[in-house]
Amino acid sequence: MATCVLVLGGGPDAERRVSLISSEAVAKSLGALPEYSVNYQVIDAPSGDDLAAFRGDVIFPVLHGPWGEGGALQSLLEADGRPFVGCRSGAARVAMDKMASKLAAAALGIPTQPAAVFSARDGGCPLPFPVVVKPVHEGSSVGVHFARDESDWRAVRDKVLREGEEFPERVSMVESAVLGGRELTVGVLDGTPLDPVEICPQEAFYDYHAKYDSEATKYIVDPPLPGGVKHAIQDAAGRLFASIGCRHLSRVDFLLDQSGRPWLLEINTMPGFTGHSLLPMAAAHRGLPFAALCARLVQWAERDGRLK
Repeated sequence: MATCVLVLGGGPDAERRVSLISSEAVAKSLGALPEYSVNYQVIDAPSGDDLAAFRGDVIFPVLHGPWGEGGALQSLLEADGRPFVGCRSGAARVAMDKMASKLAAAALGIPTQPAAVFSARDGGCPLPFPVVVKPVHEGSSVGVHFARDESDWRAVRDKVLREGEEFPERVSMVESAVLGGRELTVGVLDGTPLDPVEICPQEAFYDYHAKYDSEATKYIVDPPLPGGVKHAIQDAAGRLFASIGCRHLSRVDFLLDQSGRPWLLEINTMPGFTGHSLLPMAAAHRGLPFAALCARLVQWAERDGRLK
């Protein structure tokens, strides 16, 4: 009898559109495999009773953002009791919180740039320029702004304050910016780091458009890197995954500065599953194509469900 996989997409977060694309791709791939049937549901922010009413033996939540990826949904899934793909709620909350994950990285000796919480009451920049200002609990480059000097800072600060009026729950941070470097990411599957992927956007900044809409962005799997860098970022990704308590899958992002030193940016516990997404790209390079990757994640969820 086929295992019924409840695939969830949508959610209330800013990355809803990406989640819909990702979740549709996962549902289509699993549905084509004889060992699975799929119940695909587009959700907003369901209650526990709503979730319990959805048919499925295993849950595959393909949501991106603070509610769907950052612990709230994971708490509902834990209370539901069925096996589910991805982190448990505690790890999800730490990983979604960029300040908390930077502290976890620093405790492991993984280089990460200085950062401070953005204060609306203070007009000054807490760090030397250049800096980047970004939400603590968002992904996909939502709400990211760069300031290279005091003039930029005043304009960025005004933008962040306006965004705070539209999104009053949003907390932002200020981080020292690495400009002119190389963007790298390392996928982690069940604790094992994959080969790095280099992102080469045509634009100066790998923003939401470059991630999901632009065909000009180029990706290089296992790119040539300075000596020791590949091992260093794979090791850092694997150790951070384990330290936070992630499971099944994550993607860890780095910037390689002009001197060849890698700096941790963030960890994502439910990476994208779109045509531009980097974890599936790296998995395919390792010999695990998209449908097999989705099936493997369901198998790991079933395994860990039995271990409870």
